[in-house]
Amino acid sequence: MPALKKIALTVTSAALLSTFAISPAAAVDKETAGKQPKPPAGMSRVGGELLGRPGTQVKLGAGAPVLPKDLTGRSWIVADAENGEVLAAHNPHWRLPPASTLKMLFADTVMPGLQPKTRTYTVQEKDLAGVGEGSSLVGIKENLSYTVHDLWLGVFLRSGNDAVHVLSSMYGGIPKTVTDMQAHAEELQALDTKVVSPDGYDAPGQVSSAYDLTLFARSGLQKADFREYCSTAEADFPGAKNKGGKRESFKIQNTNRLLTGADGVEPYKGIAGVKNGYTTHAGNTFTGVAERNGKVLLVTVMNPSSGEPHAVYKEAASLLDWGFAASGKVTPVGELVPPRSADTGGGKGPAASQEKGEGRNGSSHTTETAAADGGGVGIALGIAGGVLVLLTGGVFLVNRRWPLVRRLPRR
Repeated sequence: MPALKKIALTVTSAALLSTFAISPAAAVDKETAGKQPKPPAGMSRVGGELLGRPGTQVKLGAGAPVLPKDLTGRSWIVADAENGEVLAAHNPHWRLPPASTLKMLFADTVMPGLQPKTRTYTVQEKDLAGVGEGSSLVGIKENLSYTVHDLWLGVFLRSGNDAVHVLSSMYGGIPKTVTDMQAHAEELQALDTKVVSPDGYDAPGQVSSAYDLTLFARSGLQKADFREYCSTAEADFPGAKNKGGKRESFKIQNTNRLLTGADGVEPYKGIAGVKNGYTTHAGNTFTGVAERNGKVLLVTVMNPSSGEPHAVYKEAASLLDWGFAASGKVTPVGELVPPRSADTGGGKGPAASQEKGEGRNGSSHTTETAAADGGGVGIALGIAGGVLVLLTGGVFLVNRRWPLVRRLPRR
């Protein structure tokens, strides 16, 4: 079947999928229907021993609020994006299908190699041939040209697998993209992750974890283009030519409902991205970053079993609320480790301390870790009209020497 017809057939189903929350039964294989699977007894300990234990890990101090009730995510994590401290976590190293949140790793890996963003590319039929049935699409057409900027908007706003495949073609093809994504994940010490498809489409063996997804977000947010795209609420996207031969455009809106307030979800004050996802096997997944009173937090929630519509957003919002209220009142249960090659202090290059953990295949090995110190990398955080998040000049502190960049001016 030609790629154009294939995409036309899947647009409707993809649009319908994006408007419904997953039910508990849909997220579980047939043989496990009716009961929730349990996390492995032994998981990776990258970032701290407690993070490898099953169940909820939190150390409440004086005056700290209790965790929100009725959290149903199989895995979640709340971390301070500035210093990397993990405030609380629940099965954060459980290897689960990531869905489109894996696009954060795709963007963090591929974006530097596709510059400038004004570069244009004419889409060929073969570029779209591998897009999976039922994929989310932005609506790219064969024999039409798009800029790199257009394509990234398609990835972040509409979670378009068609845009991912075109960018992958520009980057050197799907196999090269997958190989480089895997290598970058290992550089970030995201050792729970195995990449099979660059767009997060369900594939045998493809897994990640709440911990790893949070590492991807933290790394990606240090790139100005990444911050811009993941915080864009709506944009114009190039369409087909009209009868007069003029190229028309259409509006696209970000599928992150905490960003846009769509479908009855309350927009979250201070939200600035980053990525949501859904597939049959993954359920709903979400990683978000938000700023409040100078504090910046990252949260990831994977596959909530609640039957409540949009549970992944509501649970992420409640965890963010808790994190802002609990900051400074809890003892960290772990840390977000820096990349292997990061200079985290003393001018010695890569982190020097060692910690035992589990690799992607469950084998014991040694990983490099170090506590991240406060620092100076800028991120755009802002809200316009109480709903749309736009690029402004708020401060996002991640790691003084990872990387060393000047702060962004406030706009």
